[in-house]
Amino acid sequence: MAEKRDFYEALGIKKGASDPEIKKAFRKKAMEYHPDKNPGDKVAEEKFKEVNEAYEILSDKEKKERYDRFGHAGVDPNAGFGGGGGFGGFGGFGGGGGGTGTADFGDIFGDIFGGMFGGGGQSGQRRRNAPRKGQDLQKSITISFKEAAFGTKKQVVINRNVVCPDCKGTGAEKGTAKKTCPDCNGSGQVQTQQKTPFGTFTNVGTCPRCKGTGEIIEKPCKKCGGSGHIRKNVNINVDIPGGVDNDSIISLKGQGEPGINGGPAGDLYVIIAVTPHKLFKRQGNDLRIEIPITFTQATLGDSIIVPTLKEKVSYRVPAGTQPNTVFRLKGKGIKSTRGGKVGDLYVKVLLEVPTRLNGEQKNLIKDVGNKIHQDSYTKKKNFSDSLKEMFKN
Repeated sequence: MAEKRDFYEALGIKKGASDPEIKKAFRKKAMEYHPDKNPGDKVAEEKFKEVNEAYEILSDKEKKERYDRFGHAGVDPNAGFGGGGGFGGFGGFGGGGGGTGTADFGDIFGDIFGGMFGGGGQSGQRRRNAPRKGQDLQKSITISFKEAAFGTKKQVVINRNVVCPDCKGTGAEKGTAKKTCPDCNGSGQVQTQQKTPFGTFTNVGTCPRCKGTGEIIEKPCKKCGGSGHIRKNVNINVDIPGGVDNDSIISLKGQGEPGINGGPAGDLYVIIAVTPHKLFKRQGNDLRIEIPITFTQATLGDSIIVPTLKEKVSYRVPAGTQPNTVFRLKGKGIKSTRGGKVGDLYVKVLLEVPTRLNGEQKNLIKDVGNKIHQDSYTKKKNFSDSLKEMFKN
């Protein structure tokens, strides 16, 4: 089996990365290796599992601290380190946090070196039969701009394993049960001896008959074929809070694949995609909109209608407003998912020059232009003065 890759390397970040950096890296990698984007690609499937496992550890403060100190062994529930952070006991090893100081080296070295050190038959079987968390799943969902701003409820369909209704997850045909494997007597491991010039060596390996579980099914369930699970489409309700944006991730605990040997189910990560709005652009929790106004409105001032996500409001454009001026409407943006702070709405006015004028309209504009003194055009006057200064000699 290949050595497990460093979790930071798997996410493409450096050790000591912040929580937002870890989350951002996970989003990117998860999207890159998602099964929906790589159908039938076994390498991408393994990468997807790898980044999910890395994120599960590095997003948890306690697990991340143990991983930073002790590596993969620090977060392996089967490595004999215990779940309380640190090794506890004598010399920092015991599994109980302050025990006798006699660490279970058979378990520790058995995980790393298999059966090389011997005496690990029962502990190996315990590890294989130990409860394990189910695989995490991922699902993308698209919502409207307004739904992202105010929140919504959606239902997603996930194809996942569920407990077989016929055998209730045992894998055995109804009325029967699993039996202890006769080849390994329930240990999950078998021993073979090999004589060499240096002596007799005992090798311990996984029992080929029961695949290390210690149990066999003589009459497998017809519905699930002995696996204890069947594939089924499951409808899951998702509460999407207001303020989410593109690539936001909603975690639904326990909605992934079922656990193994009675372990907890995996989690479901719902990735949000938001459709663009026809009028609004989003920057964080702020909104931006461009509104065209006429020459008359810009010159004399006028009340214009400004749309917000909730309603229409009236805003007074002051006389002499220049093209591309930006006004701020406080508190008319999007409410943050954290802390409840509401962003602002920024309105940029665009001066629209009239086209397709008839002769009478053109003459009227010329007449108005001739009657407006040049001093009314401040920018034009400053440019003319600079031009004269430049070429005065």
